[in-house]
Amino acid sequence: MIVNKAFFVLTVFFLTVSLNAQDELLRSGPVTGGTGAGAITAAEEFRLGVHAYNRFAYNEAILSFERALSFSPGEAIILDWLGRAYYRSGFEEIALRQWRAAFDIYGRNTGVGMLLGSRIETVANRRVLMPFANDGVRYVEAGRYPGRYDNIILYRQPTSVLSNNDGSAWVVAYGSNELVRIDVNGIIRDRKRGPMNGFDRPYDIVRGTDGRLYVSEYRGGRVSILNSNGDWLSYIGSRGLGNGQFVGPQNLTIDEDGYLYVVDYGNRRISKFDPDGAFILSFGQRSAFFPGFLSPTGIAAGDGRIYAADNLARAVYMFDPNGNYLGRLAAEGLKGPESLRFQSDGMILAADTNRILLIEPHSAIVRELGLAGNDRTRIICADLDRNGNVLAANFDASEVTVMTRFEDLASGLFVQIRNIYAERFPAVTVEFTVEDRLRRPILGLDTNNFLITEDGVTAANQVFLLPGNRYSGADVSILVERSEVTANMRDDLSAASRDISRALSEMTNAKVISVVSAAAQPRREIHDVSLENAIRGSSDSFSPRWRFDLGLRLAATDLLSAAPKRSVLYIGSGALGDMAFEQYSLSQMASYLANNGIVFNAVIVGGGQISASIEYLCRETGGKTMHLYRSQGIGSLVKSMADIPSGSYSYTYTSQRPTDFGRAWLPFDVEVYLMERSGRDNTGYFPPLE
Repeated sequence: MIVNKAFFVLTVFFLTVSLNAQDELLRSGPVTGGTGAGAITAAEEFRLGVHAYNRFAYNEAILSFERALSFSPGEAIILDWLGRAYYRSGFEEIALRQWRAAFDIYGRNTGVGMLLGSRIETVANRRVLMPFANDGVRYVEAGRYPGRYDNIILYRQPTSVLSNNDGSAWVVAYGSNELVRIDVNGIIRDRKRGPMNGFDRPYDIVRGTDGRLYVSEYRGGRVSILNSNGDWLSYIGSRGLGNGQFVGPQNLTIDEDGYLYVVDYGNRRISKFDPDGAFILSFGQRSAFFPGFLSPTGIAAGDGRIYAADNLARAVYMFDPNGNYLGRLAAEGLKGPESLRFQSDGMILAADTNRILLIEPHSAIVRELGLAGNDRTRIICADLDRNGNVLAANFDASEVTVMTRFEDLASGLFVQIRNIYAERFPAVTVEFTVEDRLRRPILGLDTNNFLITEDGVTAANQVFLLPGNRYSGADVSILVERSEVTANMRDDLSAASRDISRALSEMTNAKVISVVSAAAQPRREIHDVSLENAIRGSSDSFSPRWRFDLGLRLAATDLLSAAPKRSVLYIGSGALGDMAFEQYSLSQMASYLANNGIVFNAVIVGGGQISASIEYLCRETGGKTMHLYRSQGIGSLVKSMADIPSGSYSYTYTSQRPTDFGRAWLPFDVEVYLMERSGRDNTGYFPPLE
């Protein structure tokens, strides 16, 4: 008994010391509220919540953080992480409440408080997703891609710019007879000088529907066809007055069907060619209906029309694809229009002396977006890049001016550390996203744009991994509507599955993660053996009480740990029914997809109307709708998933921090810089228990 009593006393002593030591450790860690066992429980629940969050188990993380708060109420860091988990789950309003509560505790004058306040403002004020330039804001100069560095000529007299999917841009250098590809930091990454005899005063560049590039050569009297990497393939046309010949070809455009239109400046006409260069027709000469071109410059194709600018007439004219004159689009407020670029939102971006204009084709309203340089500046071409900037080719200054929305310049970049993988500690991998205030991904960043620190010290052994936007494939989760309507369209579902399989087989690194039946009780189908059988489904799975929201939630959840480019592909009638959003609202589902980088695409079977909810989900996530039985098929929709813009970036590094056997909180910080803009996020993680 004496021995046992002594052992009991000794055990209590060591337990007390251990609790005091842990309590002291907690006060130096992230969770500091409370004392004793309650504080220890709060810290443990917080640790479990962080681990769950980094496993994409957001519901589990929410439960752990809520339990942690019950033991340590009002703990700012727990509220912050609870908000993060709700945000990634699609519940933005609840997330904002948690963040605002944490902000009140941190205070607006602290570093973490200012960072959290910026996040709250960005999420609360977010309006749209895609880079459309039609919301009434002004663009201001944010940087330059100079053609000269000290006494070194980099390129001379740019006449055209063409944005690329990776954030870089091709610049046509008329004065130095070349194409240069410039990244977002203004660094020249590639040069193309054409065939053996070189370009002869290249002027404009456009991209065909198959990815090939077309470059007009003003003095050469021809158009060069290049592959997607800028390597020369062949010529179109020659110098002369006949059909298919040119005198000073300048601006170019491609219509929806892939036909090429060339502004033949010297002949004062526009010539049309098929994608391989076969001449079709010319138009624009003087007639009883059309006064004829005086100085044709910019040209753009969209919505079944051809828009052509005349520099001397200070007007924009409209034609149909057969060259029939349709009237003037704009004649008021133009000084000397040059290039025209049709945008994906149906607007026309125009360069006009030193001004960047936006023209609305249906109303003919002309709005000035911004000014580049002074009155003597000559902007030959302007294009919208993948980061929402306007790139303006300034011929007179031999540089490209980068113009950014004033609000974006003021608000900076929206940086989110999404996940930290520490299973192989001390080797750590961190994944984060860089977006603007409207959730548009920022593309083309590299090691020059990031500062990675751990507890204020530059992280050791940093390795920059392949950016998400350069990932060559895509992961897809297929959501199949199991309604009474689609029960009679199982052959159409089979046809869709065959088109999908065919398109996926022609892609690199593209795969189906899951096939989800949106039935009364959504379920995953076995698809590894036969994708067609999985999509076609069994007759007993169709129900009038099918659940779109639950099915979409399941399909999206399967993609949380998938490739950087990921999409839910819905196949259905387009009519969602009365029970579509019984458990999760439309806005919550849109946020769940967008906040996790998942694009929603839709294939519509049958001839029904597409619901506004389907269109909303596509619009908010950058997806598309497409009918199954169209002449081109749905293969282009499937293949477009590989072009999903991704602002995801990853680093690996070696942690130098002590772990306390896996219970220590290890802070992590990432800062991002791009020209005059910057952004930052900080967080932390727990290494594995030892």
